[in-house]
Amino acid sequence: MTCTGPILAMRDEYIQSKEHRRGVNLVVQRAELKQANLPHLQTCSLSTSHQEAEGRGHYEMANEAKPCPCDIGDRMEYGGLGQEIQIEHVKAYVVKPPAQSDKAVIVIQDIYGWQLPNTRYMADMLSTNGYIAIVPDFYLGKEPWSPSHDWANFQEWLEDKKPTNINKEVDVVLKYLKDQCGARRLASVGFCWGGVAVHHIALQYPDIKAGVSVYGIIREREDRYQLKSPTLFIFGERDTVIPLDQVSVLEERLKEKCTVDFHVKIYPGQTHGFVHRKREDINPADKPFIQEARTDLLSWLEKYV
Repeated sequence: MTCTGPILAMRDEYIQSKEHRRGVNLVVQRAELKQANLPHLQTCSLSTSHQEAEGRGHYEMANEAKPCPCDIGDRMEYGGLGQEIQIEHVKAYVVKPPAQSDKAVIVIQDIYGWQLPNTRYMADMLSTNGYIAIVPDFYLGKEPWSPSHDWANFQEWLEDKKPTNINKEVDVVLKYLKDQCGARRLASVGFCWGGVAVHHIALQYPDIKAGVSVYGIIREREDRYQLKSPTLFIFGERDTVIPLDQVSVLEERLKEKCTVDFHVKIYPGQTHGFVHRKREDINPADKPFIQEARTDLLSWLEKYV
């Protein structure tokens, strides 16, 4: 099993724009999403995904102890540029960069699973920027959450899908990346459920050199501030389940106890899911913050990986 293989043919076009931030020359991917030859996927309207959700109390999965369900947001109509493979007991989506690279990123899903187009879009963005990107199925074939499910059953559904119970799968993926893909510099990026998983990995795996936790934190472990690798924490100002006072506590405690580099950043006016589940083409007011967060993510990886 190798990183080579047929790449799925897509009708997506990419526009690359150079961003200069923190002295690093980045290429940020923007996609023109087309429906031709792609399976029909439901795209939630802005009013349902964000405004109405906030009005009725918009609950998000934010931490491992008391995770709450989150709205799927703007589901992208996007097929992906990579391929699905089997690595021991773990299925995964893998996409490689245009040129040979020894840098790899484990991209960790939210509650909607490893096949969510939005997450694969983020993996493809990382690949375009020079990283081998892999999205493992950390649910191991179990059904991901669906917008059609009853939220009353969410805690029961989550019981066998803990984001802090992934070490066996992480070990399998790391072995594949090192042995089969030649990866030597490793990082993790995760969203919501995956953000909690990234925080967990940062406490467990010093050989994973950087992490980006996007709206997800661990709140119950005593050692949760003792990061072993540099970690960027991304939050939205209007995330209703990770309120700003919790973000402030996280930052204060990290300053007291953390011995590696970290950064906690809040993006004005943004809600849970804005980095990967809010489309900039239909949310023009949020577009600068979506792009800024993605650029910050790339800058952090460029700095440490």
